[in-house]
Amino acid sequence: MHVVVTGAYGFIGSHFVNKLKELQPNCEVTVIDKLTYAANKDNIKCDVKFIHEDIWNIEYLPDCDYIVHFAAETHVDNSIKDGRPFMRTNVEGTFNLVELAKNLRKLKKFIHVSTDEVYGDRMIKGKLVLATEDSNLHGSSYYSSSKIGSDMIVEAAGRTFGLPYIITRTCNNFGENQHHEKMLPKIIQCVKNGETIPVYGDGEQVREWIHADDNSQAIYNLLMSDIKNEVFNIGSGYRITNNQLIAKVGEVIGNTPKYEYVKDRLGHDRMYGLHCEKYIEKFGPITTITLEAWLKKMLS
Repeated sequence: MHVVVTGAYGFIGSHFVNKLKELQPNCEVTVIDKLTYAANKDNIKCDVKFIHEDIWNIEYLPDCDYIVHFAAETHVDNSIKDGRPFMRTNVEGTFNLVELAKNLRKLKKFIHVSTDEVYGDRMIKGKLVLATEDSNLHGSSYYSSSKIGSDMIVEAAGRTFGLPYIITRTCNNFGENQHHEKMLPKIIQCVKNGETIPVYGDGEQVREWIHADDNSQAIYNLLMSDIKNEVFNIGSGYRITNNQLIAKVGEVIGNTPKYEYVKDRLGHDRMYGLHCEKYIEKFGPITTITLEAWLKKMLS
């Protein structure tokens, strides 16, 4: 079995490759990665073949059995400052990959890893309404809009050219080796060092959290299944506000967090939440590592 993984030296991609090689030690893995600022080759603990390329202009894919596509620009704040890299990588890069993938002779499945942010703000009439796979898509940022575009490209290739695909949409991931610019590592660093945490708005935004290993296991299960041409939400059901997250980190570390409320981010969604019964009915529970247990393990 030969699996090509894009963006595998990033946070979630590296967790997936390590999980894949744990479950399929004899499989061949080829990594395609541009090695942007958030990538780290030390994140992968096994032998892989490496193609140092930008998915936007790569001209060749090995004739593999599976492609798992993680490569993306993901930081919403950066998309507000400059959306061009998001359109180039997430939209045009995905299009380029699909154009190459649809002609691969052996390809059994193309898994496109997306996000819960494509559903937009799930606070509807003051309450959280969980997004199902059939919920309408709403882009609140250039990041989420670019992921909607990439989702649609994959679906179109499936309908028009017969590309066998799965799209996964996951919530906020946590775990080892996450880049320090992301929210949870930044909170942990500030609480440890007694630094002030800038909190957007009133800090009452609700987010759902899943460990990257649990997300990776779910992606692996879909990869190895006979399911094709469908969308699956992958979440944990564990949702807390940003204020609660800060307090929880402080409690585990044993320091009182310092924070200040700052002007809210442009277009900031109030609530996210995923309805994951479609996946759970086929494969069972998703969560094995809770946020609280992981924080205690890593920080106590």
